Amino acid sequence: MSELVLLDTDILSMFFRGDPSVVSRMEEYASDHEKVYLSIITYYEVLSGLRHIGAGRQIELFLEFCFLNEVLPLTLESASIAATNYAYLRKLGTPLDDMDLLIASIAIENDLTLITHNVKHFSRIPGIKLQDWKE
Repeated sequence: MSELVLLDTDILSMFFRGDPSVVSRMEEYASDHEKVYLSIITYYEVLSGLRHIGAGRQIELFLEFCFLNEVLPLTLESASIAATNYAYLRKLGTPLDDMDLLIASIAIENDLTLITHNVKHFSRIPGIKLQDWKE
């Protein structure tokens, strides 16, 4: 497993809930790589969800995880990639929500494989590399 990865929100949530297949794949990845990447969009989605339910301990664990890994920003380039894919998918009549388009665009800009359980969903985006660690 040599390629670098960006974790989608669903996979990261499964990891923190202790899903055996996701934890196993994360451990396998960690044996070859110093860190995983997540997008600022996933950071927002996870943190806002945890704050909504008042999950103080989970927030601490999540922030520690982020400190040990790398949160990638939304840039002008990734926003442009997202906008192009938004227009493309809207014309096809198969739009995706903005958050998913932004996560995907950060993966594409940084040449990372997006790890998601929503492979069918994200596969409509041209040029994206996908894997499902829940399999």
